[in-house]
Amino acid sequence: MTGADDFIKAALIGVGGTIVLDLWAVFMTRALGMPAANWPMVGRWIGNMSRGQFVHESMAKARPVNGESAVGWIAHYVIGIGYGLLLLAFWGRAWIVQPTLLPPMILSWLLLVAPYFIMMPGMGSGIAGSKTPKPNVTRLKSVVGHSIFGVGMYATALALASR
Repeated sequence: MTGADDFIKAALIGVGGTIVLDLWAVFMTRALGMPAANWPMVGRWIGNMSRGQFVHESMAKARPVNGESAVGWIAHYVIGIGYGLLLLAFWGRAWIVQPTLLPPMILSWLLLVAPYFIMMPGMGSGIAGSKTPKPNVTRLKSVVGHSIFGVGMYATALALASR
């Protein structure tokens, strides 16, 4: 196995974790009526960055961006791939060959800093969702989502390691 193979597997691990997260979101929406992440609004946020606008009072009131839905969904998967690559960077090839649950969980939980301190404040939801109607629910949804993503990365790594 080459370094390129490890890179591809790490990227696939990130994609797999993202798919599991998306399936979880579909389940939560259908079973409990909980709204899923609004990736088009993430695309709007990212798209407005090129206009010099990094922080918004409300994404719904922010200027629309052409292709914001595609931008948001692509960013969602690129971030997932990035997480998979970080697993490889921090835990190395040994983890890809013999995956364990703890590394992707640690990574997923540590990287909650991104939505709590970058994405939510930038999109008008305040630090860790403090400006949302139910901040603790917002925070819990992020923790659960990141946890599901971590489990998804682990499951994907197990599937790839068994091949």
